[in-house]
Amino acid sequence: MKAVYKGGEGEIIEKKSRFIATVSPAESEEEAVTFIAAVRKKYWDARHNCYAFVTGPNQELSRCSDDGEPAQTAGRPMLDVLLREGIHNAAVVVTRYFGGVLLGTGGLVRAYQKAVQEGLLHSVIIDKQRGRKLTVETDYTGLGKLQYVLAQQQASVLNTDYTDTVRMEVMVTAGDEKRIGQALTDAAAGNVLLTWGDDTVFAMIEGKVMEF
Repeated sequence: MKAVYKGGEGEIIEKKSRFIATVSPAESEEEAVTFIAAVRKKYWDARHNCYAFVTGPNQELSRCSDDGEPAQTAGRPMLDVLLREGIHNAAVVVTRYFGGVLLGTGGLVRAYQKAVQEGLLHSVIIDKQRGRKLTVETDYTGLGKLQYVLAQQQASVLNTDYTDTVRMEVMVTAGDEKRIGQALTDAAAGNVLLTWGDDTVFAMIEGKVMEF
């Protein structure tokens, strides 16, 4: 599932009104409410601080607020962006400093959605996946073939220990265990020891595997 790993802030200008989108991870309703209160305090002098948040592995809990804007022109469009992007456990507040020009209902919807998208662009969004760790042990003669197979199968090598044998710790995406295990066994002609670890949740962040 897609989630906010690191929040950010983006801003757009529409007909002299400033729309500042502040995005944050939110693992629960309590975290979202605390974040929203902090942003409102920061931008206490703004005309509106509209918000939307979604939490849960299936996006089962969601809330939004127009904060004084015409009904369905701010909070709901903001929430629609989070849902459409498939983002989980995230909250966003869009702060509006009114510029003196009315945007109309359609203009407001577009402005708030555009602001959320800008905020997401300035955040770090990750794709969390289920997986299992695999320990691969072999001798030096079979190492090259196994490394080739792992690269072809897009399995990430977490670390490698070189002693009298070679031990690699690998992250395998859930559902790929049988296929990758068989490919490694075939490549090494059986001269490999595979040990599967527990299920885990991981994501690729800046080219590195991080577990959650």
